[in-house]
Parts: sequence; C-alpha cells; structure tokens
Amino acid sequence: MAPSRPVLAVRGTEGIYLVNGPPSITENASFPRDSGKSCKVFAFSKDGKLFSWSNGEKINIVNVADGGLLHSFDNPKVVGLEISPKNNVLATWQTYVSGKDGAPGPPNLQLYDLKTGKCLRSFIQKKMQGWHPCWSDDESLCARNVNNEVHFFENNIFDTIANKLLLQKVSDFELSPGPPPVKVAVYVPGSKGAPSFVRLYQYPNFGGPQAALANKSFFKADRVTMLWNKKGTAVLVTASTEVDKTGASYYGEQTLHYLATNGESAVVQLAKNGPIYDVVWNSNSTEFCVVYGFMPAKATVYNLKCDPIFDFGTGPRNAAYYSPQGHILILAGFGNLRGQMEVWDVKNYKLISKPQASDSTFFAWCPDGEHIVTATCAPRLRVGNGYKIWHYTGTVLHKYDVPPNEELWQVSWQPFLDGVLKAKSIVYQAVPGDVPDSEPKAAQAYRPPALRNKPVTSYNLHEDEPPQSMKPQTGSSDKPLSKTALKNQKKREAKKAAKQEVKADLSPEPALESESHNLQNSSIAAETTGDPDVDKKIKNLKKKLKAIEQLKEQQASGKTLEINQIEKIQKEDELLKELEDLQLGI
Repeated sequence: MAPSRPVLAVRGTEGIYLVNGPPSITENASFPRDSGKSCKVFAFSKDGKLFSWSNGEKINIVNVADGGLLHSFDNPKVVGLEISPKNNVLATWQTYVSGKDGAPGPPNLQLYDLKTGKCLRSFIQKKMQGWHPCWSDDESLCARNVNNEVHFFENNIFDTIANKLLLQKVSDFELSPGPPPVKVAVYVPGSKGAPSFVRLYQYPNFGGPQAALANKSFFKADRVTMLWNKKGTAVLVTASTEVDKTGASYYGEQTLHYLATNGESAVVQLAKNGPIYDVVWNSNSTEFCVVYGFMPAKATVYNLKCDPIFDFGTGPRNAAYYSPQGHILILAGFGNLRGQMEVWDVKNYKLISKPQASDSTFFAWCPDGEHIVTATCAPRLRVGNGYKIWHYTGTVLHKYDVPPNEELWQVSWQPFLDGVLKAKSIVYQAVPGDVPDSEPKAAQAYRPPALRNKPVTSYNLHEDEPPQSMKPQTGSSDKPLSKTALKNQKKREAKKAAKQEVKADLSPEPALESESHNLQNSSIAAETTGDPDVDKKIKNLKKKLKAIEQLKEQQASGKTLEINQIEKIQKEDELLKELEDLQLGI
C-alpha cells in the first residue's frame, strides 16, 4: 500500500534514490540506492504504487511501500519507460537501429505483462517523440500512431487491431481521461492550401461525415498541442507556426482554440499580442489559465465559455501551475527569467506569497497540494545543480546542493490518484523553516561616485497592469455582451485611450501656484505680436524660463546644482521682466 506522504525520486550521477516528503525529509530507507552512473530513466505508475528504472544493465520494478522487487528485465539499452494506468503492462523503448543495407532492424518497443513478466508484443517505433502507447484510464483501450493512422487495441490484446482511425495523414492524437466512453482528439496538418484541423471522435464511431463530435480548422499551424480537461469534456488546442512572418516574435505565432464534446468550438480571445507561453486546466475542469503576450506577460483565467474571469495583470512570467486539488495557482518565470513565483488563492484571487527560485529548470507540485519542488538540472544548467522543497507560503523546508563534479538530471514526485489527498485550508502566514534564505540579492546598477550619495531617479520602461476581476458586476441590469460586441468594445476603448494619450502629450504642463509661473503660463498663451524678430525673442525667453523651472524642481528634490545653474535661476526675475516688456510692446 502506498505511503500517506509522497516520496521524491532523484536521478543523477550519484545514482537513483527516493527521498521522503515533508515533514521529515530524509532518504527513504526501504528503497536501496542504485549508485550506478548509467541510470538513464525512471517512471512511477499512475497510482504511485510501483517504481521502475533502468540502470544501464536491467530494468527493475519495485513496490514503493516496502521496496520489494517485483520484476527485473534484461534490457540494458532502454531509455523510455511507461506503466499502464492499472499497472498491467510495462512499455519500454530503446533507440531504433536499422539492419544492414537498409533492412528493417529488430523491434525496439516492447510491451511486458507485469503479472507474468512475459513480453506481450514488440513493435518498431523509430521516433522517440510519442513513442509510448496511450491507454484509457480503465485500460479497455490502447492506441498507437502508425504511419499516419491511429490503431486501437482492446483489453490489452495486442495481437489484433480492434479498430483504425483512417484520416488523411493523422499527425497526432490524444485520448480523453476520465470514465468511458473514450473520446479521441486527432490533428491533421494542412496541405496544398487546405487548412489544418482538429476533430473529436467518440470511440468507436469514426465513420461518416457526421461522426465527429466537434471540428476546428485553422491555417496558421505547423504543430499543435492538445490538452484535455480531467473530465474529458473539452480540449484546448494551441496551434503554432515555426516563423512569425511579420517578424514580431522570435517564437513564431500561436493561437488558442477550444473544442468541447458537445460540439462547441471557439477561438480564445487574448488581450495582448505575443506568444502563448503556457496553457493549463484547473482540476475542476471548469476553468483554465493562459500565460501570454510580449514581456511583461499577462495571465488570465477563462471559463468554459472562453470568457475571462480574472486577469492577473502583467509580470515576468512564462508558466502556470495549478495545485492537484485546484485551490492554488502559481505563476512563475523560469528559463531566461529570474525565477519569480506568484502564489494565488484561486477561490478569492488573493496573493499568498512571492518567493523566488533563481536558475530553476524544473518545477512540480507535490500531490498533497501544500509543497512544491524546484530544481536546477543538467544538461540545461551544469552549474549549481540541486533541488529545493518549499511550502507554498514561500518557506524553503529542504535544500540539497549536488557536490562538485556531480550532476542532477531529474527529480519527480510520486503521483497519487485524485481524491486520495484532500485540499487543506489555505494559510497566508509563512510557515517556519530552518533553511536560511540563500537567494542572491539583485545586483545594483552602477552609479558614478559623484551620484552615489544623491537620490535615485527611477525610470519604468513600461507600466505594469494590476490584477483585476473580469466577472460582470452583480446587480447590473445590462445583458452580457456577445464575443463580437466585446471585441468591438475593446477596440473602441483602445482607440479612445490612444487619443487621450496623444492629447496629454500635446497639452501644456499644469500651472504651478507660484506667481512667476502663472506669469509664464500667461505669456505662453499670448498671441503673436506680428513682428517675427520679437516673436523669436519671446520664444527664446520662454525656453530659458522653462529650463529654469526644471532646475528649480531638481533643486527642490535635493539635487545639488552647478554654479552656472544657480546663476541661471537668479536671472529668472530679469527674464520675466524682459518677456513682459516684449509682450506689451514696450
């Protein structure tokens, strides 16, 4: 039986071992460390009861609860492992090697029966991408993509193909999670001017033009990612192109589409231009979060009507992670960003904490919904490898740094089935921890010696947008706007804001209360005298007076002025008198 608290699997040059999760974070004694430096891959079963790994000599499968060895297979070259949802089948993959003179090589994808240890079937699978078969949650169905067709096997009988989905060059597919009936989302790339499309089917109804539950076509797509919600009722499709032909983005172009098994489909309207960094479903299957737009990126939560519910504003982020129970959302900026995280209470949309995990290459929620792990792994980063276990309030509970000349390759939490670990009440006060804060302080910008003891003037390259609720106000008698009306309203508001911005740039600066500035403003508003030479002198005097006002503001803020600048200020009365005389025609 699986333990009540998840364990963390760690793989690197120090071998493979398991670490007990909080509160007592120690190495798991029931699992003997495999110290081989050729540990290439490991995998947990979906319920977390089984753990399998390849150490470069054989594949071992153990019971996580007591470390008891269940099976061992002599297959030293395996680099891919997958255990079926009900723990009945182990799938292994190794690099394909063709025979001499182009002859087919031996099968490199094996399926083993985990009860008997016998090999059920072998296949040739040349590409590692999408190598493993896809099972339904009850294992009544298993599917593979073979030569642009989807082959289906029933009840783990792999000698007979029970059904085929025949479309023009199916590039990718995803089976729906959840209870039967099983749905299938398939992607067919466009060719010869025809658009790409994603269709939803219910197994085994694949024939006829009316068989599809939903269909969505689009032109801009070199590849797609399809993400089902946990209930298997809707799928989000991110369509991407390799190159942005407008030159606006290094990441190409992305669009987000929504398809539901009831036939509904829509394009998710995003409020900011730029790439789509991440799309995640909440475990309740009724809302999803999108991180998108040129930096600083926006993050928005949408409902099943693709209407925005809450906008988190802008910030340095490129990823989103819902807790397994769906009650907490973390927005983070990893990779080329500084590792800042924002931890949000999903129910109240209230910020809980803002920890920072610099140089992190990996993030994962613990199944208990209370703890997270961040790690710096090779080969992405070969310096400063290690991992940290956090509480969501921002406290580091455990920190492990890999010794010099060693590397960390992978960490992963033991999974638990949904509903086993319940959500606990959210706390906002940081929990106590013994690990000191070792985050490097932000480097200060260089300042010349002459400016080091003077006030710092800050400049913002952009205005950050604050978080805001997007739900319609309660008690409003207005009917909700349609998507087209909402889009037009946003366009009108953007055009109005742009006009106001231009107007503000052209308008004179607000008048000060001082008598001299009032006189200056009155002189600015004066009409031309009709004499070009006099007008030119008036214009030059106004420029000088404006420069004097700026110097006075700098002096009031504490800045030390030069001698010539002080002399300019002293001439203000003289310049004002001269300006007044010119305007009166004296």
